[in-house]
Amino acid sequence: MPTHQETRKVPYTAQQMYDLVADVGSYPQFLPWNSAARVRSRSPMPDGAELMEAELVISFKVFREKFGSRVVLWPEQLKIDTEYLDGPFKYMKSNWAFRDLPPQNGKPGGSEITFFVDFEFRNAILRGIIGLVFNEAMQRIVRAFETRARALYGNTP
Repeated sequence: MPTHQETRKVPYTAQQMYDLVADVGSYPQFLPWNSAARVRSRSPMPDGAELMEAELVISFKVFREKFGSRVVLWPEQLKIDTEYLDGPFKYMKSNWAFRDLPPQNGKPGGSEITFFVDFEFRNAILRGIIGLVFNEAMQRIVRAFETRARALYGNTP
């Protein structure tokens, strides 16, 4: 059961980063190993959050797996919580949190992103493969979001 937690400072606003991560349908354009994405449904929740069910297709060498997730978008709190619905995992959950940083020397402070993921594949072969490259893979995914932010928003906000 690999877990990964990472906190990064980026030169973009918390809102910009939240919007980027919440745009699940765009993931195949920039995320490594993500070959397809589909939003199954979106609906508002009474507490101001939005519930999204999404499906991603992950391709890695000869493996191609589809899985569904329940994503809760918290626009006021700038948080995103994800839980596994169906597919190749025993379980999977992830959380994103975004917060603006104070300005420094008269310049925007950017934001801080915290990412956490915990999952386990059902398939022993996939568990073995991901175990070998897990931390590197997670860091590559986080970097892909940073690269996407640079492409969308430029070098600075």
